Amino acid sequence: MLKMTRRLALAATAAATMLAMAPAFAQAKKEVLGVSMPAATHSFMAGAVYWANEAKKDLEKANPNIQVIVKTAANASEQANQLQDLVTVNKITSLVVFPFESAALTKPVAQVKAKNIYVTVVDRGLTDTSAQDAYVSGDNTAFGKIPAEYIAKFLNGKGNIVALRGIPTTIDNERMDAFNAVMKNYPNIKLLDAKHGNWNRDDAFKVTQDYLTRFKEIDVIWAADDDMAVGVLKAIEQAKRKDIKLVFGGAGAKGAIKTLMDGSDPLIQANVSYSPKFMYDAIKMTGEARLKGQKLPANNIVPSVLITKANAKDFYFPNSPF
Repeated sequence: MLKMTRRLALAATAAATMLAMAPAFAQAKKEVLGVSMPAATHSFMAGAVYWANEAKKDLEKANPNIQVIVKTAANASEQANQLQDLVTVNKITSLVVFPFESAALTKPVAQVKAKNIYVTVVDRGLTDTSAQDAYVSGDNTAFGKIPAEYIAKFLNGKGNIVALRGIPTTIDNERMDAFNAVMKNYPNIKLLDAKHGNWNRDDAFKVTQDYLTRFKEIDVIWAADDDMAVGVLKAIEQAKRKDIKLVFGGAGAKGAIKTLMDGSDPLIQANVSYSPKFMYDAIKMTGEARLKGQKLPANNIVPSVLITKANAKDFYFPNSPF
């Protein structure tokens, strides 16, 4: 009888111990996915933030063992501080990061990875790829190559052009390098200048004003973003310049695509696709892979294609913020 009592007591103690440990086991299985990205300061980023929150909603609904925390930052230093909070306060186990700037965020992201946290970098790559596990982006080489080929054909190989670049990042370098690689084949096309418009319509307006003041003959303006193209068009209109024949934007914003479909502005004749939905794909793929203990391929590239009036309807999404 005494032995049976002791067995029961031991069994009860073991059961109590298992119950006490159960929350710890449950917590260990919980995937906490941090998402860090720039704030919606222009329409493309508004689209990216929209898709990030859609991914959070869909992932958490389908998987009770995952929590997705989305943080947006107004500048690089704020994003670096938010990354620290995600690690120390939110205790993330994985990270999807859309860097505000490449160089400024490389070290902060590397510090996150050093904590044994899985890192997926989106779009604006880091200057040191060893700080990431996976990379998801649109095709930035095609994003620069496609407009250059279109412009060269449009000009029949001869003319003056200016360019507006984005924020200084690896993807901006990739786009500009691809653009220049095509233009090397056309010695009679002169690239008068290429300045950063920071993917911002107000900055692009000011850069274009400077171009229009300095250069008396411009045939084509490559504004490597549809928000910048808005600023470019406004500056051209205010200056009443008639020499410019084409403004080539990029990324397929719904306003630009609608203009292309309607033929309402003769300066807008083509575009190149680059959807912010890759933010949704990056978060969803990362979350699902980490729940299974898996990794993504090192590079995941979404193709970019030429958009003209003929296929514009396939790229028009009126309900999207972008």
